[in-house]
Amino acid sequence: MSPDQSEQPISNRIDDTTPAPTERFVFTPPIDIFETSDGLVLRADLPGVSIETLELQIQDNRLTLFGRVESVLPPGAIPVHQEFEVGDFLRSFILSDEVDHDRITARLSHGVLEVELPRADQPEPRRIQVNAD
Repeated sequence: MSPDQSEQPISNRIDDTTPAPTERFVFTPPIDIFETSDGLVLRADLPGVSIETLELQIQDNRLTLFGRVESVLPPGAIPVHQEFEVGDFLRSFILSDEVDHDRITARLSHGVLEVELPRADQPEPRRIQVNAD
C-alpha cells in the first residue's frame, strides 16, 4: 500500500503533476459594527478580495456579502508550502426596519469593506381625529 500524498516527502510532491483539487474553503470574515449619528457602519476584513470579485446583496431584509479570493500563484506554479488557503468569504446579516435600504453605500479599500447603513426617516406621530356617531 502506498503512503498518502500528504505523507510523502516534499521532494516527491514537487514533481507531482496532478492538478490541485478544486475544493474551495468558505470563510466567515471578521467584522466590526459601530453606531454613528447617521446609522450603523459595518467593517469586514476581506483580504485578497477585489472589487470585481465582491458581491453585496439585499433580499428580504438580509444583507449578504460574498467575496471570492483568486489564487495568488502564477499560472503553472506548483505549491511547495502553503499556509494561506484560497477560498471565499460569506456572511449575512438581518437588517432592522430602521435601516434605509435605498441609501446603503459600500466601499472596499485595502481588503477592508465598509458598509454604511443609514437610519430610515421615522414618520412623525400624527393625531387621528375621532368622530362621534
